[in-house]
Amino acid sequence: MDPQNSAQDVHRCDLCETAIVHSYCDFCHVNLCMLCVIDHISDGYDGYDKHEIVPFQERLPTLIYPKCRTHSQKNCEFQCKDCDEILICSSCTASAQHRGHTFLEVSEVYNTKKEILGKDTKEFQNIISPTYEEIALDLENQLANLDGGYEKLTTTMSKQGEQWHREIDITINKMKTEISEIKIKHRDILQKHLDGIKQIQSLIKEALHTLKEMEYSTEVFPIIEYSSKVREFSKLPPKVQVSLPTFISKPIDREKLCSLVGQITPLSTATEENTWSPNQPNTSVRELLDEPELVATIQTGYEKQRNVTCLKDGSIWTSGMTNGIKCFNTKGSLLQTVKINAEKGPNDIAVDTNGDLLLLLLSNRTAGKVNKIKNGHTEEVFKLQGWGPCKLCVTSTGDLLVTMFSDYETQSKVVRYSGSTEKQTIQFDDEGKPLYSGNQYSKYITENRNHDICVADWAAGAVVVVNQDGKLKWRYTGHPSVTKDNPFKPWGITSDSQSRILTADRDNHCIYILGPNGEFLRYITECDLEYPCSLCVDNDNTLFVCESYKGNVKKIKYSE
Repeated sequence: MDPQNSAQDVHRCDLCETAIVHSYCDFCHVNLCMLCVIDHISDGYDGYDKHEIVPFQERLPTLIYPKCRTHSQKNCEFQCKDCDEILICSSCTASAQHRGHTFLEVSEVYNTKKEILGKDTKEFQNIISPTYEEIALDLENQLANLDGGYEKLTTTMSKQGEQWHREIDITINKMKTEISEIKIKHRDILQKHLDGIKQIQSLIKEALHTLKEMEYSTEVFPIIEYSSKVREFSKLPPKVQVSLPTFISKPIDREKLCSLVGQITPLSTATEENTWSPNQPNTSVRELLDEPELVATIQTGYEKQRNVTCLKDGSIWTSGMTNGIKCFNTKGSLLQTVKINAEKGPNDIAVDTNGDLLLLLLSNRTAGKVNKIKNGHTEEVFKLQGWGPCKLCVTSTGDLLVTMFSDYETQSKVVRYSGSTEKQTIQFDDEGKPLYSGNQYSKYITENRNHDICVADWAAGAVVVVNQDGKLKWRYTGHPSVTKDNPFKPWGITSDSQSRILTADRDNHCIYILGPNGEFLRYITECDLEYPCSLCVDNDNTLFVCESYKGNVKKIKYSE
C-alpha cells in the first residue's frame, strides 16, 4: 500500500508533502512540519504577526462551508432568516435579492446545533436508552417466569384430575391442551412486544451512532439540516402486562364431567401508558427563575380573548369572542385564520395528539359538540347532550376531559371521552360530596404530567386535583398575601414538564405556580400582566398567557 495515499496514514506537511506534521497555522489553515514553519512565516509580506502557529493537536477546528451556488468561488458563511434560512455568501448579502434581510453567521447556527446534538446525545444515553432497556428487561422477566406460572396451573389441574381418577383423564388432557395453546398465544404476545422494543432499541442505537458521528464532524450542511429525534423516541410504547389464566374448580358430577371439572379464563392482555421513571437522571430538571422574563408579546387583535393552546412546533392557536380562530408562529406572525359557525367563538380549544385543532362549542344550555379542524376541513367528533359543556383538554393517551354543568346549574362534573365514548365521570369525593361548584362559571381543566386531573374552579376559588381514578388528592384555595387585593379566583390552568401546575388569578393580575402536591412555589407578577385568563406551556417550558381585554398573548420564560 502506498503510504502517501493510505487513508490511515498520519497527517503530513502541506508544504513539503513528505514530513510528518508538527505544527498548524490557525490563520492560514496549513499543516506544517518543523522545518517548514520558518519558511511559512517568512513567505510573503504579511509578516510573522499575521500567522498563528500552534501545535497540531491544539489547532482550532476548521469549518467546511458549502460553496455558494451563485458565487462559486465563495463559501456560504451566512444564513438568510427571511428566505427560508438558506445559506448564502458575503456577496449575496449585498445583492438586491437580499436587501434589507436579516442574516445569521453560519458558525453561530452551527455552534447552536452542536449544543443541541450534545444535549440529544445525553438524553439518549441517560434517559431514553436506559428506559427502553428497563422495558425490555420487564418483558424478558415475564417470559422467564412464564413456564413457572403455567406449571403451577397444570399442577393444580393434575391434583383435581387425581380425584376424578381415570374418568377425568380425558377431560384433563383436553384442558391441558387448551392451556398449552393459550401459553403459545401468551408467549407470542410477549415476544411480539419484545421484538418491537428490540427494533426500537436498534433504531435508538443507530440514532446515537449518527449523533456521535455528527458530534465530531465539521461538515456544516448535515449539522444544519439535523432534525432531533428525541421527541419521536420519548413517546414510550404501552407497558404490556398479560395476566395468566386461572383455573376454577367445581364439584364433581359425572353427568356433567366436562363442565364441572373447571374452566380456564381467557388470556387477558392489559396495556398502560408508560411514563418516565421518577428515578431518571436529573439532567431534565428545570428550576424556576428568580425573575421570569417576558420573551415576546403577540398581538392577536381580539377585543375579548378567551383561550390559547400550544402546538408541538411552538406555534399557538388562540380564540376570542368572535368566529375567527387564529394561529401564530413562534415569531408572532399570523399563519392562518379559521372561520367557524359560532359568532361568540368556541368555549374552548385544544390540540389533539395528531396536532389537529379541537373546538368545544355550546349549542344551548344543555347541549354542545366537539369539532375537529383537520387539513382545513371541519368535522364533528361527537355531540354532548343533557349537560352544558364548559372547558376541555386532551390527555397524554389522546382522551378528552370535559368540564360540564347541569341544566339548573346545581351540579358540575368532569367526563372522560375516548373518541365519542364516555369512559369516566368524576363528580363526588369518597364522602359523596361534590368536588366542584354547581354552576356554569369557568372551570378550565388540564391533565398533569403525573396523570392527575386539575380543575380551576373559579366560583369555588379553588384548584381541585384528583388522580386518574377520580380520587381527590388535594384542594388549593390561595396563598396569604398582603399584596393581593382580591380573593383567589383561578381561571386558566396548565402544567409543565416538572408536573408543576400554573393557574391564572385574573383579578389579581398574576400567575400562581404550585407543586405537584399542592404546595405554593411562587407568583409570576412580573411582565405587566393584566387580567390573565387562559394559559398553556410548550415543550420547552415556555408559558403563553392570554390577557382578556388587551388581546395580547404574552410569551414568558419562567424556568431554566
